[in-house]
Amino acid sequence: MPVTNIDGEPKPPALSHIALFLRFLRFGLLAFGGPVAQIAMIRRDLVDDERWISSAHFNRLLAVLQILPGPEAHELCVHLGMRAKGRLGGLLAGLGFMTPGLLIMLAISWAYVEFAPLMAVLAGAFLGVQSAVIAVIARAVHRIGSHILEDGWLWGVALIGFVATLAGASFWIVLLAGGTTYALLKGRQYVIAGMAAVIFCVLVALAHILPGITPIVAEEASVGALAMFWTGLMAGFLTFGGAYTAIPYVRTDTVGRGLMDDGQFLDGVAFAGVIPAPLVIFCTFVGFIVGGWNGALAMTAGVFLPAFAFSMIFYERLERVVADERLHRVMAGVAAAVVGIVAATCVQLGWATLQRVPSAPAAIAIFVLGLATVWIWKSRYAPAVVLAVAALIGWAMFR
Repeated sequence: MPVTNIDGEPKPPALSHIALFLRFLRFGLLAFGGPVAQIAMIRRDLVDDERWISSAHFNRLLAVLQILPGPEAHELCVHLGMRAKGRLGGLLAGLGFMTPGLLIMLAISWAYVEFAPLMAVLAGAFLGVQSAVIAVIARAVHRIGSHILEDGWLWGVALIGFVATLAGASFWIVLLAGGTTYALLKGRQYVIAGMAAVIFCVLVALAHILPGITPIVAEEASVGALAMFWTGLMAGFLTFGGAYTAIPYVRTDTVGRGLMDDGQFLDGVAFAGVIPAPLVIFCTFVGFIVGGWNGALAMTAGVFLPAFAFSMIFYERLERVVADERLHRVMAGVAAAVVGIVAATCVQLGWATLQRVPSAPAAIAIFVLGLATVWIWKSRYAPAVVLAVAALIGWAMFR
């Protein structure tokens, strides 16, 4: 029988700090299949079997974490670790969950750079994988959008974000406009919302006339550990609805500055999709390509910091703060804008991939086959199988 508090809520069993770390390290070793599979695994073991927390409390906690940025499964681990052993327990649980994926991705990143001549031999396979990754991202856009775009206004925000991004609007302008405009519309402040929309259009126009108005760092700016940490930190704050929503910002701040190319970027997303880790671990690969070991570790620290901070610093206030309806409206508008930005980024990545492949029809065929597979086959292993098959097809067709 599980131990309970005075209010009848279950308590985690008594564990040493080392045992707690190892418990969540095991979760990290088995964290295949993305956040849905990872959360289901945690629920099965710690809610259904071991009763660390009641099912109703777990559901409320998950609802709160879904509104906040950051990898939800990782945030769950931090929160549950805190229930067991306080803030140090939360830190150990989060580190345990992320460590396997971090070490694997560091090894992959090192091999990718160290054995570059071998990677050249496998260029066709990587092109096949890159074509399939676009399909996986497209499916993610649909899945994320189906949860976020709950009314016509949100669809409008997403569509405008899509068009504005393709037109070259700054990432931050689109996010600010989406969150502000939707909050005003839901508050029935239609005139002010219209003025905000006009200001948004003016800013987009100015971004074309005065490119320096956008907050993208100049090409000659530092790409040291501090810069990589900042890029990772911003990406961590932008993971609304899943790590795919961090892709546009990270791509803008790396590929957009000429620090790596789209092929390398897509390879990193592909690697992250097949190892046991939150998908946002692709940032470790990006950091390594741009800044070596220091860049990889700095960017990883930045991208995971919000996931630790929200639970560890705001543990007692989390549910109360997120219950504010005004915050819900702003976050919903931002999330809808992110859906449009990710969709536009998917189109841009697809077009860039078509420019690199020897045969556009073959790449399109890989994309269509991959999209159909991940759309129909709901298994947690579907993306990994799609990427593996795409690698074989690409190796055969793009040599």
